[in-house]
Amino acid sequence: MDNVDVLVVGAGATGLMLANELAIAGVSVVVIDREAGRLRHSKALALQPRTAEVFDLRGLIDGARDRSLASVNGHFGGLPVPLAYEGWSTRYPYMVAITQSETEALLEERAAANGVAVRREHELTVLAQDEEGVTATMRTPQGEQRVCGRYLVGCDGGRSVVRKLLGVNFPGTPAVRYSVAADVLLQETGAEPANQWGALAKMFGQRNASGQSVALLPLGEPNFYRLSYTDPSISAETRDIPVPKERLEEVLQSQYGETARIAEVQWVSSFGDASRQAERYRVERVLLAGDAAHIHLPAGGQGLNLGVQDAMNLGWKLAADVKGWAPDGLLDTYESERHPVAAQVLENTRVQSLFFYPAADERMEAMRELFSTLMALPDVNRHLAGLVSGLGVRYPMEGEQHDLLGARLPDIELTASDTPQRTSVLLRTGKGLLLTEDDRHAATAKPWAERVDVVRTSRLSVSGTVVDALLVRPDGYICWARTARSTTPTQSAPVQNALADSLHRWFGHPEH
Repeated sequence: MDNVDVLVVGAGATGLMLANELAIAGVSVVVIDREAGRLRHSKALALQPRTAEVFDLRGLIDGARDRSLASVNGHFGGLPVPLAYEGWSTRYPYMVAITQSETEALLEERAAANGVAVRREHELTVLAQDEEGVTATMRTPQGEQRVCGRYLVGCDGGRSVVRKLLGVNFPGTPAVRYSVAADVLLQETGAEPANQWGALAKMFGQRNASGQSVALLPLGEPNFYRLSYTDPSISAETRDIPVPKERLEEVLQSQYGETARIAEVQWVSSFGDASRQAERYRVERVLLAGDAAHIHLPAGGQGLNLGVQDAMNLGWKLAADVKGWAPDGLLDTYESERHPVAAQVLENTRVQSLFFYPAADERMEAMRELFSTLMALPDVNRHLAGLVSGLGVRYPMEGEQHDLLGARLPDIELTASDTPQRTSVLLRTGKGLLLTEDDRHAATAKPWAERVDVVRTSRLSVSGTVVDALLVRPDGYICWARTARSTTPTQSAPVQNALADSLHRWFGHPEH
């Protein structure tokens, strides 16, 4: 029987991201997956701006952009007004169009570099846990095997075996409308489709004579495209029946003319607008992340991104628990922080589903027109962009209140040790970060030197707020901030106490 700190079930983007987070914290981890190899089709097709920032925090963004197809604006339900990200103080005010296969290849290569083993054709069949750990029984080509870990995390998708074995309820709404996605090689294109990515609002907003939403997205090779469309003929009873090439060609021709032809279908999948969320993300030593914890219509390209950000939130907290320095309740903040975020995504994708599918009557068309008008208003557009991109996520936190508490730290270029550096680079160690010009703050944080890097810098402007000190968690969220102002020696003690309280709250007792 193998022993490991954490066993991750599922080698998709969520599982691989989590494995990397654990590995850089010095935690031993094994990833298992029932499939024989990594997926080779497009599937999830974009990294949202916040995920691009998360990748930058770990030195992954350059690799993602090298493999990307384009940089594009976001959309909401395929409505004609694109989402604008410029108002969110991000270095990535766009989505990075990249196939899921390339995203997972990038993450698996990093995992290998971090010494993480990915065991293919390992299917979880039984799990048991006690106060000491979790034992997983797996079916493998070599026969039944067992792995014992201190924790197990289910990142095994919407039909999660881990979730089912735990008996965690998965309430929500069943699918009532369906769509199709396919990777196709065109033989004849008919009316020339786009060879370059454009505004997604326009690409997903195209409709044929039947009112179906039809999108044709270039995948970087000659005549190779992702064909996506809504299909009212599919039902819960027929969704698992393979979609024939003839049906794909019929939809293609409805948009691009009768001469359009498909030479080869490399992958095709039907999916619905089901919306469900696990009631619990943790049962003792077993946790859920990604699609195992939540499913929704893949509207606006949020699913993979939600899972990657789950992993970023969970990774350092789980590592802290394994290493023995986690303060009481730290691991439970994974569920308390991420469950509401996923609930908001489920809510906005339910709304988006109303705009993707053919309108039932004139009232729906009127709502579509009204919503498009509202989206042209800067404040409305910014709010929706924050929801879809993840840039608007803000975690409720205890401690000294501040305008920036719980918000993400935008990537800022600062002068540290006379050398210009970006905060994203400073966080690549996977440790916390204290930015300050005050020797007293640095002295307060010194006992946590193994968990928190201290960088001397001048006053900062963060999203329009000037501060003289920031404490940032390993996942890039601000957990303490001090507004720039002079502090007399008599006022210093309460300030240092507030900083020390935050250090204890998020980084434990320094002697552990």
